[in-house]
Amino acid sequence: MSDETGDPLAETRERLIEAALPNVVFDGWSRETLDAALEETGIDAQMGALAFPRGGVDMALAFHQMMDRKLLEVLENTDLHAMRIRERVTFCIRARLELVAEHKDAVRRGATLLALPPYAADSARALWSTADIIWTACGDRSDDYNWYSKRAILSSVYSGTVLYWLGDESEGSADTWAFLDRRIANVMQFEKLKAQVKANPIGRMALVPLDRALSFIRPPHARGRDGAEPAGETADA
Repeated sequence: MSDETGDPLAETRERLIEAALPNVVFDGWSRETLDAALEETGIDAQMGALAFPRGGVDMALAFHQMMDRKLLEVLENTDLHAMRIRERVTFCIRARLELVAEHKDAVRRGATLLALPPYAADSARALWSTADIIWTACGDRSDDYNWYSKRAILSSVYSGTVLYWLGDESEGSADTWAFLDRRIANVMQFEKLKAQVKANPIGRMALVPLDRALSFIRPPHARGRDGAEPAGETADA
């Protein structure tokens, strides 16, 4: 599956990642893994350099993005709106982890690599993208400070759950799903608290400076909107 139909570079990335996955467990997301994938696929080294200019780290990020696209496919074929908000978010995170269940070592190697200081910004963008996909699929259309806070919090929940999952040896990852349920419960409590603050006139006044501070970087869908959030986003948690 390519991120853009007919895009030779996108197709090259996916071919190389598929070829690289069996070697990641031994060499991580590295130049050695990329070289082995190039040899196996017969793809020209110059094309490989165009696909992954920074070598292994770009491969790790491309793997993450590839799994995000697969998550989108799953969510497009799932009736999320038949679920309550907390069930939607839980389903999305579980679906994302189940997609990489057979590539746990690749996820572990990627997490280790992207935890290094030079790649902190790359890691944050990757987590934010996953959180954005999930919240958008769950029906979030907020365009004020909530757009940022929801994604920031969910990025933390997702990354924490991944780290827990990487060390989980329970049957069917039962301990991970219990951990996720607890984290989602905490998030829903926070969302309800925000809703209560927003419903209070004094609380709304206190939030105005924050909303104005973020107004210069509105979400893509926010332009021309009135800022209203979808009905039921916190009430049905």
